[in-house]
Amino acid sequence: MYVYAHNPLLMQAGVAMELEDSLYPLLREVSIGIDPYDVFQDAEWALLIGAKPRGPGMERADLLDINGQIFAEQGKALNAVASQNVKVIVVGNPCNTNALICMKNAPNIPAKNFHALTRLDENRAKCQLALKAGVFYDQVSNMTIWGNHSTTQVPDFLNAKINGIPVKEVIKDTKWLEEEFTEMVQKRGGVLIQKWGRSSAASTAVSVVDAIRSLVTPTPEGDWFSTGVYTTGNPYGIADGLVFSMPCRSKGDGDYELAKDVIFDDYLLKRIKKSEAELLAEKRCVAHLTGEGIAVCDLPGDTMLPGEM
Repeated sequence: MYVYAHNPLLMQAGVAMELEDSLYPLLREVSIGIDPYDVFQDAEWALLIGAKPRGPGMERADLLDINGQIFAEQGKALNAVASQNVKVIVVGNPCNTNALICMKNAPNIPAKNFHALTRLDENRAKCQLALKAGVFYDQVSNMTIWGNHSTTQVPDFLNAKINGIPVKEVIKDTKWLEEEFTEMVQKRGGVLIQKWGRSSAASTAVSVVDAIRSLVTPTPEGDWFSTGVYTTGNPYGIADGLVFSMPCRSKGDGDYELAKDVIFDDYLLKRIKKSEAELLAEKRCVAHLTGEGIAVCDLPGDTMLPGEM
């Protein structure tokens, strides 16, 4: 494993020590570097975790530009030296648009290989449904997070199941599902920061492991998982050219296919469209980093990135 930090001042020698001390059975070596062209050499998996957080008075457009430049650089390096079938999981926020920027700067790597991490949102949604229903979280399946990893994300309780039964038949409180549950998942990151004084770390690490496991082990029959992937050619009517969280299944070969046995209602479609509009606006804002022209920023003012309040 290689540990790469975009900013040398943030070089995580301590992370390498933590990894070594954890005695992970598959970990053989930890190397540290600051040159992505060295670190990504022949890489088959790349976990892009670091990104600049939004500071006081910083416009979202500025954050998109600053972090976008980081992920454009990483995309170019992956394109040049990584395995041409490298799987890339973007964790650093705003992860959907950062993944899109990285992908657009790596034209030799299949677009399908780029993921934005929304598994933490899925895990949070499963937890809240399980608590409400009085079951353990592993009884919750088919939990989809649609859209952006922001407060426009859509935790889909319409398709989710508890012990194989549709959630709406187990939890009959529609008002709770549409309002309290949905908002709880959307704003969980910000609430955690308020309570703890920092962004989630352990739960994020677990969700990264879960995301990889879902790609390298066969999806249980009938179930699916959430990950932000390229929308072009999707069967749901979502605009092409975005990285958008959708329900996926894998045969365990590192690849995936989109779930087709999904149902929609007006409530779900309306909220998916709101997240789609936000991602389209983010895409216009980083056009200069994706080779699609001059950036035009018209970001919605009523939505937030993870951790913002």
